[in-house]
Amino acid sequence: MDAHKGRAPRASASGENAAPRVIRRRPRNRRAQIAATSAEAFGALGYHGVSMEEIASRLDISSTALYRHYPSKYALFREEALRLSALCAEAVQLPDDLADAPASLRLEHILDTLIEKSIANRRGAALLRWQSRYLDEEDYRVLIEQLIEAYRVVGGLLAEARPEATGADSVVLATAALSVIGSISDHHVSIPVRSLTKLLRTACLDVVRSDLPPVGEPPVTDGAAEVPLRFKHELLLRRAIELFHERGYPNVSVEDIANAAELPASSAVYRFYRSKGDILAAAFRRAADRVSAAIGPAIAASGGDPERALTRLIELYVAGSFAERELTFVYYAEISNVPQEDRTVLRNIQRLNVEEWAKLVVGVRPELSAAESRVLVHAAFALVVDLGQWLGPDNPICSRARVIHLMQVILFGRPVATSR
Repeated sequence: MDAHKGRAPRASASGENAAPRVIRRRPRNRRAQIAATSAEAFGALGYHGVSMEEIASRLDISSTALYRHYPSKYALFREEALRLSALCAEAVQLPDDLADAPASLRLEHILDTLIEKSIANRRGAALLRWQSRYLDEEDYRVLIEQLIEAYRVVGGLLAEARPEATGADSVVLATAALSVIGSISDHHVSIPVRSLTKLLRTACLDVVRSDLPPVGEPPVTDGAAEVPLRFKHELLLRRAIELFHERGYPNVSVEDIANAAELPASSAVYRFYRSKGDILAAAFRRAADRVSAAIGPAIAASGGDPERALTRLIELYVAGSFAERELTFVYYAEISNVPQEDRTVLRNIQRLNVEEWAKLVVGVRPELSAAESRVLVHAAFALVVDLGQWLGPDNPICSRARVIHLMQVILFGRPVATSR
């Protein structure tokens, strides 16, 4: 009988029993464990912020053991990124028994499947949303093609289910619905799976059934004031944000920022900021302060009406986001690169901002819990970024009026105009 199956240990020369030999067996699902753990690490810390040693430590194995499964960090990153994008493409494949079902039922089935997959992969899906641009060109092309397939199918079914909608409307509504689903990877709001599923489903259906304002409608509010670029520190910050948006923070050097800001040397940057990380933290503070600064005045001017206050906040948020598109994207994509001491403070500010918005949502929809309201606020914020990224920042089918309308639909369950 083998020792691990119960054979008594041999007596030692001293007459004492020797300690039984511990045999550690490799889990059958080790590769799946590695994939899930690495996706979470890449999503939380960024591709460049994670080492193979970090992933091995999270798995309680040696880095040598990890390299037996994957030859490099990139190989691991690539596999998990493409696995997640493939899940999106697979989720929009209809079963045979729904082939002849009405388009609305087929659309609902696909949205339900996408929601299920998103929840199941929530802890690692930030990798797909914010880190996938660090894939090699060919791998990135494969990933985008798989994601486009999901957008194409959802948009096609939406157009079939709503023949009165224009093609542009179907594209916008499909993108908005998929943004709602994907937004849960941007935060850690704790909510039971059943409640989260129901909440996302309701929000998605509210979006795809809504009627968008006409294309070309004039802006609802004036844009944020342009920052004067004659001030060198402002010019430097603006150019840095543009580079972080274009290339990703890890791929931008202090010298790149100095050149973009037309400074004589990279050392000139340090007259204004202590480090590249300090520049990123300054960008985050600007984005967070923009949201915080609007809350008090909007509530004060509302006369105690939460819907009026939230309506004004939505208008201000969209105006500010449109005025600083690159900053809005960087605020989502680069949080893992903000220095730790600044990151903690900034996350607290973000949490407080979301809570203030969520209180107003509960004031309008008292049937929602605080956690459910926070999920919807995060979804409304993410919508602004996703529409700009997928459809283009200056695309007329994503006008401010349309984005405001969709944020209202997500937060109120309807556009404000329909109730007044």
